[in-house]
Formats: sequence, structure tokens, C-alpha cells
Amino acid sequence: MMRWLAALLLMASLPAAAAPPWLAGKWFGTGQPGDRSEMFLDSMGADGKFQAHHRWCRKGKPLDQYQAGTWTLKGDLLTINVVTVNGQPSPESDPYRIVSHDAHSQKYVYLPINFAYTSSRVANGFDMPSCELTS
Repeated sequence: MMRWLAALLLMASLPAAAAPPWLAGKWFGTGQPGDRSEMFLDSMGADGKFQAHHRWCRKGKPLDQYQAGTWTLKGDLLTINVVTVNGQPSPESDPYRIVSHDAHSQKYVYLPINFAYTSSRVANGFDMPSCELTS
């Protein structure tokens, strides 16, 4: 019994496995299913947490949505687990397949509807562009 307890305590004190460093950082892209005018800015933490900012531009005015949650990568399968949307609980799990990735861009497919995305790595200080620049 004491061995089990000691093993459990040791496992609980170990840090969680680090996420792949090549995916951590900020990624910017455009397009969503049914709406190519949308932009997104994903902040992927090395700790497996993420924050996403989505912006739809309508006649020069922004409609923004913010998501937060966790992400995991197993092989080329990226799973985004949304916990909150605009600060409200909204649990959802979204599977993506990473098609290609390098230091500057990545391509991935949202598996339920086979929709392809491309995003580019941006600097940590990058902010979402204004709708006036894109409308």
C-alpha cells in the first residue's frame, strides 16, 4: 500500500509532458467554412493551453470571438479542446490533421468537414488587423 501511495505522489509531482515546441507560438490566418472573410489569431502555449481570437468583418465593423482551452498533438492529429467562448463555458473538441508545417507556416484540415486552413507564424506582439484594412 505504501509503495502505491509513494508512486502516486511521485507521479503527481512530475510536470506534464511539454507540447512540441514547433507548434507553440502565435499563428495568423484567414477563412472559415462558409466565410472566407474571417481572420483568426491562435496563441498556442508550450504548456498545451491555447487562446484564439476570431474576427468577422462586416462592412468595416468587427465581430470578435475569443476562445480558450487546451490542445494536444498525437502524430499529425491536433485536437483543440475549447473550454470557454467569450468567457462562458462552451466545451467542444475539434480534430485537425496537420498536412504540412515549417518555421513560418502550417497547413491543416478540420476533419469533420475536410476544410483546409493555412496559418503563418507571427511575432508575439502581433495584433489582429483592423477591419478597415481588410473590408
